Amino acid sequence: MTDSRIAIIIPVYNHDQMVVDVVIRALGYGYPVFVVDDGSIDESFSKLRKIEGVHLLQHRINRGKGAALVTGFQAAQSVADWAITMDADGQHNPDDLVNLVQAIPEDGRPIILGRRQGMDNCNVPWTSRFGREFSNFWVWASGGQWLRDSQSGFRIYPLPEILNIGVCSERFQFEVEVLARAGWEKIPVIEVLVGVTYEKPGKRKSHFRPFVDFLRNSQVFTRLILTRIFFQLFRRK
Repeated sequence: MTDSRIAIIIPVYNHDQMVVDVVIRALGYGYPVFVVDDGSIDESFSKLRKIEGVHLLQHRINRGKGAALVTGFQAAQSVADWAITMDADGQHNPDDLVNLVQAIPEDGRPIILGRRQGMDNCNVPWTSRFGREFSNFWVWASGGQWLRDSQSGFRIYPLPEILNIGVCSERFQFEVEVLARAGWEKIPVIEVLVGVTYEKPGKRKSHFRPFVDFLRNSQVFTRLILTRIFFQLFRRK
């Protein structure tokens, strides 16, 4: 385990039902907590403003989860060497961040990836189960690292390395692109088991749109694979 500085980043978009509980629990671990409201149009921002001790940032318009994470990383790097990312919808148990932190090696700068257990629960939508397998294969094909849960948003990133890795995607695709590029840059990924909670349909608010986001994922992986092939050919010359 490392004694380096750590911050928590929580991107938010219309999660007013769960976000207050998530943020308060995260604050309980003593790390700086940066919450990025990504243009919410519900009561998320007004509720977050009432929480003492949180570093609250805001996008005036919705720019996407990846853009919100980058905003959080940029703000956190002045006080932290590592950034823990958590979703605001309540699916991640903040207690699991202890295991993630303990997985940080003394002499390395990996990405720590929370591999979710319980993805076969009846409340887990089929899009999440299928999306994980789809993503796992294409992250391997485009980046060279085989991972078991490439779509998990519960992670620890090294700062500032992750800001300099060249990710182009600004929405959900940020999280898979960064893993592919980590493979190119020889940044290892360590997977740690974490729990997951999916509320019954109607209670948990998801912004994942199956058709649109699978299409975007396909476009991103096509770009990454072509880029990887190009650089491999270039290096051989």
